[in-house]
Amino acid sequence: MSNLQTTEQPKEATPAPNSQMVEKAKALGMTEDEYKRVTSILNREPSPTELAMYSVEWSEHCGYPRSRALLKTLPKEGHFASVTGADTGGIEIEPGLFVVFKMESHNHPSQVEPKQGAATGIGGIIRDIFTVGARPLACLDSLRFGPLEEARARYLFNGVVEGISFYGNCMGIPTVAGEVGFNPSYRGNCLVGAMCVGVVHRDQLASSAASGVGNLVMYFGNATGRDGIGGCSILASREITDAASRPTVQIGDPFAEKCLLEACLEALQTGAIVSLKDMGAAGLTCTTCEQAAEGGVGMDIDLAQVPLRESDMEPFEIMMSESQERMLGVIKAGREAEVAAIFRRWGLHVAVLGQVTGDGILRVRQNGQVVAEMTASSLVDSPLYDLPFEEPAYLRDKHSFDFSQIPLPANYTDILLRLLQSPNIASKAWVYQQYDHLVQINTVVRPGAGDAAVLRIRESASNKGIAVKADCNSRYCYLDPFVGAQIAIAECARNLVCVGAEPGGVTDCLCFGNPEKPDRFWQFKRAIEGIVVACKHFHLPVVSGNVSFYNETPESVIHPSPLIGMVGVLDNVEQSVGLAFRTPGDVVLLVGQCLDELGGSEYLATLHGLEVGHPPELNLERELNAQKFTLAAIRGGLAKSAHDVSDGGLGVALAECCIEGGIGAKIELPDTAEAAINIRLDAVLFGESQSRIVLTAAPENLPRLQELARAAGVPLSYLGNVGGDRLTIADNRAGVLQPLLDAPVVELASVYHNAIPALMNS
Repeated sequence: MSNLQTTEQPKEATPAPNSQMVEKAKALGMTEDEYKRVTSILNREPSPTELAMYSVEWSEHCGYPRSRALLKTLPKEGHFASVTGADTGGIEIEPGLFVVFKMESHNHPSQVEPKQGAATGIGGIIRDIFTVGARPLACLDSLRFGPLEEARARYLFNGVVEGISFYGNCMGIPTVAGEVGFNPSYRGNCLVGAMCVGVVHRDQLASSAASGVGNLVMYFGNATGRDGIGGCSILASREITDAASRPTVQIGDPFAEKCLLEACLEALQTGAIVSLKDMGAAGLTCTTCEQAAEGGVGMDIDLAQVPLRESDMEPFEIMMSESQERMLGVIKAGREAEVAAIFRRWGLHVAVLGQVTGDGILRVRQNGQVVAEMTASSLVDSPLYDLPFEEPAYLRDKHSFDFSQIPLPANYTDILLRLLQSPNIASKAWVYQQYDHLVQINTVVRPGAGDAAVLRIRESASNKGIAVKADCNSRYCYLDPFVGAQIAIAECARNLVCVGAEPGGVTDCLCFGNPEKPDRFWQFKRAIEGIVVACKHFHLPVVSGNVSFYNETPESVIHPSPLIGMVGVLDNVEQSVGLAFRTPGDVVLLVGQCLDELGGSEYLATLHGLEVGHPPELNLERELNAQKFTLAAIRGGLAKSAHDVSDGGLGVALAECCIEGGIGAKIELPDTAEAAINIRLDAVLFGESQSRIVLTAAPENLPRLQELARAAGVPLSYLGNVGGDRLTIADNRAGVLQPLLDAPVVELASVYHNAIPALMNS
């Protein structure tokens, strides 16, 4: 094997494929054409190690061959200056101070081993943040499971939450926000989107581009084992079964990661580290070829120097391993002892594997013998596929549904109680109470208290704060991925505005089925197009993210789920507001307008078992105007609380405000348009029309708010007043008061808070 030939030594013709090697390539997730491309690049048959390396780097999880062309259309510029890189990106919240953030999926591992799958998802996303020199501030999650009435869904839900809690709590990083959804489409594939946010000064941003011929390639962290081998090419790039996939799930050690975090940040301060990269997906393969290719250099490493947990590991296993809590850096020659001393002081493995070369070749040796040799760029430059797409056949029937056959409810109070009991709406305290969301004492608005979490930025020179949120209504995306993806962006931004933050930047976690099926790829393509249109309208950059395909089994495919994470900026963190009604006598106002819409609603799904119709209409200009008005009202000190109207509609939003505040309200339905009287009552109460926000304000501020709304061209309706211990809603649209709903707040709260614990204990 010492005579391997690189692309710089072409032969007259590429040899015919070896059938046994082709089968090995297929077992690694490659196609026969991809194998032929490898032999063409190398002008020979690949070694087992080379084949493994191409398989992981050309997988969808690393190289994005099926999605990369569309991902390039995502906007990168917005109101705030942004920075994007190999592992993460962020926005500049004040001169020289960046908040970096990223969301990634760990769906397939979590379906197989929920605790370790979720835990290592958190560990990986935290490493992506401190790899660029940022100190992690907080984590978020976006989760999807099958119906909680089913034992398998409860097992996965419990294990995933336990894994997130275990890793985040041990790291001392608060998990401050997120969202959870339940739907039969996730029976075979749960979704686990993990997001992390960090802060870094511009002059401390670390690079992932190797440079400097003769500089040393150094390994830091845990030892390498067989856990996670093929995770990105096998587990995350095909439809899977639990039994076959169990060996590819990584095992996490948060205590080692805490040491690695502190050691990396300390070592970066020395200025001796040229580049740094997390050994996540594809492990050593990824960290060597991507750093080398980004810097336009080569690397020569010897696997005999890699710290191993198992002494008999083959070269291909070492290069593919996704063992956790490991980093690879390029160190200025002559300063390796200085850097190594820092990592050893933190009790971590350190090893010099080789050096940077100037020939662009990634050369991998074992005890001096070459086992892989190729250009680094050929690994990074994965094939690019233009896949066929077609609209799914199911949409015709879904969109033609006749809503007149849905009877009006006989008892609206009962409907509200049933919606509050739905796991998609019910309190997620069962989840976030397992997380430490106060560690580091930066959390200003806690989970459940507002539409987004608010964090104090201690590094800010001007009392800046940030708000963070994750969101996506997958049912909307199932019914129309273009509109559904736009709503995910709009609602996430609306949630940030509702706590007083200006939306600043987006990270995405795009979860879909098998892209090689034209109807699945159509969903992905339309969702991307929706994100592009919405982000451009709101002037939001997409600074980071990932794609997770093949989330399906022979029995089911997930709803298209473009999970969105977003960060917003508060000029003064003390100006943040929550969602709770607080003061008796305060006026309750509705920003926006109720439309005659029930398509895709939780009301239809929970009460009638239907996922039909079109998702709610989204007018981007109307949405932006509503957000600007609300932000001005909060920053002007005119609004005491704000809450987005989303799942479950106006009735649920009002109930949540009462529950959080422990106080009632007396409400009359608005008449913001002449046609309002013709809207179905269930659509007014439980429809999910967009661009609506419930505000409260002191009565003396009402005239000023009305003046602001008129100037902004935003509908603003007076709904009633805060007070008492009951939520009552009456219909006054026709000028005749008609009672509709009446329930004690204590009863609403009991149903809302006990729904998920009751199911989990069943």
